[in-house]
Amino acid sequence: MAEEKTGGKPSTKAKNKYNAKAYDQFLVTVPTGEKAEIDKAAKEQGYSSRNEFVVAAINEKRNRG
Repeated sequence: MAEEKTGGKPSTKAKNKYNAKAYDQFLVTVPTGEKAEIDKAAKEQGYSSRNEFVVAAINEKRNRG
């Protein structure tokens, strides 16, 4: 029986450990097809990633107060 590898590369473990310490994460659920629309809007507005776009939108909404 073949041995299963567990844990992955040490570099991946290190990145995951850093990310867990440095960032909070949460899942955003959108209707099917909406992700592509969000990606399109982010690109059109000059954002480098969906995450950057979503964070900017959240901050804009929070700052409107």
